[in-house]
Amino acid sequence: MATSTLIMYLVALAGVFLLPGPDMALVVATGAARGAGIALVTALGIAASRAMHVLMSGLGLAALMAAHPGALYLIRWGGAAYLIFLAIKVLRANMQLDTVAQVAPTAGASLMRGFLTNLLNPKALLFCSLFLPQFVSASGGSVAMQYLWLGFLLVSTGLFFDTIYALLASRITRRMQSKSGLGKYVLPTVFVLLAGRLVAS
Repeated sequence: MATSTLIMYLVALAGVFLLPGPDMALVVATGAARGAGIALVTALGIAASRAMHVLMSGLGLAALMAAHPGALYLIRWGGAAYLIFLAIKVLRANMQLDTVAQVAPTAGASLMRGFLTNLLNPKALLFCSLFLPQFVSASGGSVAMQYLWLGFLLVSTGLFFDTIYALLASRITRRMQSKSGLGKYVLPTVFVLLAGRLVAS
């Protein structure tokens, strides 16, 4: 890949990950409500899901979904139902337990939460299928290797930004929430908003 094309690609990725979206909202809310550690594990789950989207778009599954809106509809509502389930689960835990440490999910649960939240967003898959091919060149060697390299950069850049969001949210937002006492409602509220956004999109 030419240096100019690589720079353009990285700048485009930075622009995408700087825009507020479901992944950013999830990482920030988790960092604010549960701390940097849990938020970073959630970010790793999101990164794994992005890698899956790159693989699926490379295999042409995104085009298949675009050709069959029914599949897109089912995935969208399935993702919304999962987010509502998470919101209810977190709210129930907050009502039953007093301390943040007690209600904090395990690392495995946080990883799976990040993975499924991103995986069940069909727009993420469609984004990969439309964005990555623009930077693949027929004269640039193996198309598969180019796609693999572009996908690696996408996942790495996303994880870099999510890490920053997790650390900032944990350091800044938690201080504000500790004073207001509203911290326990942040994460479930974000889940409900993400569900509504997914259904309306």
